Amino acid sequence: MTDNAASQPLAPTARRIADALRHDILAGVLAPGTRIRQEDYSAHFGASRIPVREALKALQSEGLLTLQANRGAWVAHMNQAQCLEIYKIRERIEPLALSESTQRMPAAAMDGLEALVERMEQVTTVEAFIPLDREFHLRSYEYSSLPELNAMIVRYWNTTQQYRRAYMNEVGFSLRTIVDSEHRLLMDAIRRRDSYNAERLLQVHIRRTRLEFEKNEAAVAGQM
Repeated sequence: MTDNAASQPLAPTARRIADALRHDILAGVLAPGTRIRQEDYSAHFGASRIPVREALKALQSEGLLTLQANRGAWVAHMNQAQCLEIYKIRERIEPLALSESTQRMPAAAMDGLEALVERMEQVTTVEAFIPLDREFHLRSYEYSSLPELNAMIVRYWNTTQQYRRAYMNEVGFSLRTIVDSEHRLLMDAIRRRDSYNAERLLQVHIRRTRLEFEKNEAAVAGQM
């Protein structure tokens, strides 16, 4: 389940531009609300504005950008209520994807997930943790055979990643022992192909983060 699962195939130049922009948005280099100037990317990549526009449209479909006709493009942003709404949706749809995937996941893929859990337990910074956590969860849904659902999940991860980073920097990293324990329990259920408990563990995992968001509104207010 790739990060650009929601995108249509792009020409090579447009894909390079989209990949660079996606990386900078998800890494927090470009903050929510940042204006994206087509001429800057045209100059940087030595390309016309056509592939830049194609890249921007692709990232809009992934939930990373907001485009306004005759005005331009901005890194997508939302308020707290919108962020919490997405988390409530994620509580419902991601357990379904995990349940479906658990039944079809090969042992080698499970080994890869467990390696990610071990790496997450060893990292000491938010910037190292965030991409590993994202990769663990998205890869755990890869075998669901529900491409529309998976594309929706990627989009929701895209639109909330900057806010989760802000929360982790302010509050969430102090709760690492809880997160690590939840990942271990999820991994155990996946290994046993126990879809029932995998669904419920994941729902609790996502809900706990949402409730922490609600309790610590100031922690992410600067990103909204």
